[in-house]
Amino acid sequence: MTRKLFAMLATTVILTNSPCSAAQPAAFTGDNPFFAVSPLPYQLPPFDRIKDGDYAPAFAAGMGEQLAEIAAIAANPDPATFDNTIVAMERSGQLLQRVSKVFFNLTGANTNDAMDAIERELAPRLAAHRDAIMLNTRLFERVDALYRKRQQLALDPESLYLLERYRTDFKRAGAQLSDSDKLKLKDFNAELARLKTRFNQNLLKETRAAALVVDSRDELAGLAESAIASAADAAQARGLPGKYVIELMNTSGQPSLTLLSNRKLRQRLHAASLGRGSHGGEFDNRETVLKLARLRAERARLLGYPNHAAYQLEDETAQTTTAVNRLLAQLAPPALANAHKEAAAMQEIIAADGGGFQLAAHDWDFYSEKVRKARYAMDETQLRPYLELDSVLQNGVFFAANRLYGISLQRRRDLPTYHPDVRVYEVFDADGKPLALFLTDLHARGNKRGGAWMSSYVDQSGLFGTLPVIGNHLNIPKPAAGEPTLLTFDEVTTLFHEFGHALHGMFSSVRYPRFSGTHVPRDFVELPSQINEMWAIWPEVLKNYARHHQTGETMPPALIDKVIATKKFNQGFHTSEYLAAALLDQHWHQLAPEQIPADVVSFEAEALRQAGIDYPPVPPRYRSGYFSHVFGGGYSAGYYAYIWSEVMVADGVEWFKQNAGLSRQSGDWFRQQLLSRGGSADAMTLYRIFRGREPKIDALLESRGLKPLEKSVP
Repeated sequence: MTRKLFAMLATTVILTNSPCSAAQPAAFTGDNPFFAVSPLPYQLPPFDRIKDGDYAPAFAAGMGEQLAEIAAIAANPDPATFDNTIVAMERSGQLLQRVSKVFFNLTGANTNDAMDAIERELAPRLAAHRDAIMLNTRLFERVDALYRKRQQLALDPESLYLLERYRTDFKRAGAQLSDSDKLKLKDFNAELARLKTRFNQNLLKETRAAALVVDSRDELAGLAESAIASAADAAQARGLPGKYVIELMNTSGQPSLTLLSNRKLRQRLHAASLGRGSHGGEFDNRETVLKLARLRAERARLLGYPNHAAYQLEDETAQTTTAVNRLLAQLAPPALANAHKEAAAMQEIIAADGGGFQLAAHDWDFYSEKVRKARYAMDETQLRPYLELDSVLQNGVFFAANRLYGISLQRRRDLPTYHPDVRVYEVFDADGKPLALFLTDLHARGNKRGGAWMSSYVDQSGLFGTLPVIGNHLNIPKPAAGEPTLLTFDEVTTLFHEFGHALHGMFSSVRYPRFSGTHVPRDFVELPSQINEMWAIWPEVLKNYARHHQTGETMPPALIDKVIATKKFNQGFHTSEYLAAALLDQHWHQLAPEQIPADVVSFEAEALRQAGIDYPPVPPRYRSGYFSHVFGGGYSAGYYAYIWSEVMVADGVEWFKQNAGLSRQSGDWFRQQLLSRGGSADAMTLYRIFRGREPKIDALLESRGLKPLEKSVP
């Protein structure tokens, strides 16, 4: 999918992921690479020196170190000051930060059985460690005392906002609960951490196990030769010579459904995807989903909120479930109406071909491609020869960033990586000064979670004098040996999208790590990434990267025009499948504890029916059993964030079009007013400064090809 998350699945933040109950730091002995700051450029983790056995000792030492630091802050006999309390907390836990960043990035990108076992062991201890800090009464009293006299402290705006955010963080973490309720909360947090880890590990194993085994080449009719060769290689790797394996991607829809002409095979593939986590067996996630939903609801009630969504949304730009429900309800009817129109066009082709069947979910991609071809005389196979990965990255993604911001990227082959597929680039600012390191990990593999995401290995911080180390991770199928990696246009858009997140991290220019890069509300973090998607079809950029991988010829102008013309094609489907998933997320997390259902599948069906978006040919982009954003990641009650951000995005795209487009003038303003600020100010305030006004929904409706609506979102 184009818009993933990841974002943000960004690993760890000081004070949010930590384990252990020891009050003293462990001895820093031996050659553990985490015990000292990395000597490599930009403090790049020394991946070539890190062994699985290094993680547990480093976590133990890091937890002990931070708890000792926190204990000293809380017990300080001197009156609380901004430096001896807030800044001291920002400085705490540096060892824990180093090991957490690497470990949780790699459990997503390059895990193994040993790391999975460590993660299961660590999850509840990390939750307990966070509670030991955030539920520390004496520590909260110091923070609260500073907050009450904040106007007398003469703090600069970023420091004042940091103080306000710390107090909010402590309150939302339960610092004001009674001692007995704090004990309950600790139990909830530990169990929730265990369940999220179980969900993610089940999903990774289930996705691998559910891959479709195909007996004969004839069944793969329609697939490109390179895709068939990759399927044969995948089967060989699983010890199935002579067969073919179609591996599953993260979403309900699967890329091969667009091309496979064998309807029975399409049905098998789609059923395998939809059944993940909910068909019984070792990796079934239904019970885990129910427990997560119940515990989240119980924790929210303990903290004084009617449900988990109310708790989560209070700290986002949306603020209330009412605002989110209003937006989703506003968009669902026109989206579904467009999906029905799209289905009718496909049904006509089925009838003309003598199909004699009603369009089903496993037919949608195949026949929508036929409609595209008929309507625009174009299909995806025409595009792929012009969309070679390295050209898209170098001549598209990097080229656009150079035009906008003046930055340049140079490959570094002298630095270690955690996998041969990973590349390292050094990023230089317009004035030639070093800016960041950028890692790309773009190919799918069996020990990598699905989707696409950006993560940080080192955060920018003026306090520590650190420059960022940022990674982009995708799941582009790896071609057979010697073959070029040719992309779909959706994969091209994903590259631009994730690099937008990377820019947010690389351009960060804040003092405090708490605010670095993408440490912003979840319903704001997608703004830079989605805006960066616009450059994928900007004529100057598209012409620069869309070159035939064999001849070097640019994509013909007529084909470029078709690419741009089809941007609104099939948007009824794409919007409806997204909204269905976002509505499922809200339905789960707006439940009170006593409303948690007994059955996942029937609850899903009823929730979609109530939302008016239960259309069988368009299933949700994610069903609960494999909805890792909300049951395994940081987007619980927050999957709406993509479309919420897109209201601002579409409005922001209009600003770029009206203000010099792809130019340093536009790019520098966007960087200065928004990208560089991270989370150091209120998110909507930053947007208003950048845009000059509040966002309007009109541009979103236009960009998605939806009919104008009578009401607008405030």
